[in-house]
Amino acid sequence: MAERDRGPAATLDHVQVAMPPGGEGAARRFYAGLLGLAEITKPDALQANGGVWFEPGVHLGVESSFWPAKKAHPGLRLADLDAVAARLRAAGADVEWDERWPGVRRFYTHDPFGNRLELLADA
Repeated sequence: MAERDRGPAATLDHVQVAMPPGGEGAARRFYAGLLGLAEITKPDALQANGGVWFEPGVHLGVESSFWPAKKAHPGLRLADLDAVAARLRAAGADVEWDERWPGVRRFYTHDPFGNRLELLADA
């Protein structure tokens, strides 16, 4: 059996993206308001840590000595890439299209904290 026929050895559950203390409101406006992700209620035992979680497994966690991720990034597939790009532009966010991946439409942007995000859809 070929390696690719066996299926994945693992699946991704979530990715943690750092943000500075007190950034929950800005995270909600960006990730829910502009990207359209649904917020997930954090477990009670984790509420005191701050931060905010979104579907499909994007967790924003508070980091007191915060530095944005300029190269490392999550890649999120979106149902309506053009609508999200328009909302981001209207809000003053950067939208940098990248056409180097055949069969995929994608662009890069940055969240309010400077973290890089890749947003994509099938061509």
